[in-house]
Amino acid sequence: MQSALQLIYPSQCISCRDLVEGDDALCGPCWRDTPFIGGLVCDKCGTPLPGEDSDDNILCDDCMTIARPWSRGRSALLYRDNGRKLVLALKHGDRLDLANPAATWLAQVVVPLLQPEMLIAPVPLHWMRLLKRRYNQSALLAQALAKQLRLADCPDLLTRRKRTRSLDGLGRDARFRMLADTIAVNPKRRHRLIGRSILLVDDVMTSGATLAACTEACLAAGAKDVFTVTLARVAKDA
Repeated sequence: MQSALQLIYPSQCISCRDLVEGDDALCGPCWRDTPFIGGLVCDKCGTPLPGEDSDDNILCDDCMTIARPWSRGRSALLYRDNGRKLVLALKHGDRLDLANPAATWLAQVVVPLLQPEMLIAPVPLHWMRLLKRRYNQSALLAQALAKQLRLADCPDLLTRRKRTRSLDGLGRDARFRMLADTIAVNPKRRHRLIGRSILLVDDVMTSGATLAACTEACLAAGAKDVFTVTLARVAKDA
């Protein structure tokens, strides 16, 4: 039966739609054009660093100069080339099918961060933006990642108390100012985070302002510690 279905509906590359051997896969050219992050990375944001991989907690220049309230962080892709194309397809192109393969990439890079009884939560959207977009891409990633890791997730752990303009094009300081006091823990879900490690999931990290605001809200509400993972990281060399 499975073979018959594959004849009728052959597997396609999740990026270009060329035929591939398995589901949720990239073809060879798309795989080569997708900037997966590996090797030595910054322990706070996951950006790749020169040198050989090691067990030392090494930080990039940004994370040495900017206070990051979370404990550790990772990213799966650089936000360029096919990595950017895939993120935008998930975020704005109604490609909800990308959440599962993306979660597989997230699961691979997040292994060093995993803690007992960790709770996974997405970066929230304001309800007006959610109504317009119809889905929160970070929540889709968080749900798929929790399923793969067999960990609990809480899609509405955090809320945005006020709507902000798009952060695209804003500098680092402007992003941090705009997000001040905009994110809070949902009072109906606060009991789920008290004393627990939280894994925040987002699609892209640029300055880290959004993740910082979410982390501070979690810690203020009683979380033990906070870790972060993003599908893509905007890096200076990207």
